[in-house]
Amino acid sequence: MKHIARKRFGQHFLTDAGIIEQIVASIAPRPGDALVEIGPGLAAMTDPLVARCERLMVIELDRDLAARLRRRPELEVIEADVLKVDFAALAQRAGQRLRVVGNLPYNISTPILFHLLGAVDSVVDQHFMLQKEVVERMAAEPGNKDFGRLSVMLQWRYHIEQVLDVPPEAFEPPPRVDSAIVRMTPLPADAVAGIDVALLGEIVGVAFSQRRKLLRHTLGGWITARRLDTGFDLQRRAEEVPVAEYLALTRAAAAR
Repeated sequence: MKHIARKRFGQHFLTDAGIIEQIVASIAPRPGDALVEIGPGLAAMTDPLVARCERLMVIELDRDLAARLRRRPELEVIEADVLKVDFAALAQRAGQRLRVVGNLPYNISTPILFHLLGAVDSVVDQHFMLQKEVVERMAAEPGNKDFGRLSVMLQWRYHIEQVLDVPPEAFEPPPRVDSAIVRMTPLPADAVAGIDVALLGEIVGVAFSQRRKLLRHTLGGWITARRLDTGFDLQRRAEEVPVAEYLALTRAAAAR
């Protein structure tokens, strides 16, 4: 029986064989990898992935699709909401760090990214299909109009690279937006040691709360209230500040 895409799950099934081949080549799975696929759907990517890595964990919320996938002994099916999956526990059970891939539901892609951020020490890399606009924001550099809160809150912990553009016609049904593949590689833990993530989020949230204004109108008050003497240049807009400077300010605020 043909599976009809369910709107409530944000399902758009990848069908273009050429695009699938390019995605799998960019992931480059190897035998022995602890590979986890989020939202395998109709197994368009699952088949070529498992052909290369031999075993695969898949996370699928749709019970009908999960039932189909369970018939395959080379797959470990986790029928669950990905936002409730403990990725650190999966890595511990696998005895190695995970490689996470997937065509993420666009309606909850950002919550999934932040959920995985909590398990970043258990991950080798991540390759995701996302709305192209979101990928551009994730990978944007300071001074670019796309550089914002999402950029900082992911780039402080990952190297982010836009790998491949994917047009709507590569899916069934076609989404109303362009898509792209992003590669996310965690930065060495010692390079980002001592960061209070909640404090960083607070600083970045204040900085970008009125992104058209100079930081002296937003972050200036926050710094003054905490009596921080950091030499932080407030005569800039939030999008002009490199990630490293947000991290330095976070460390200074934490020490104060």
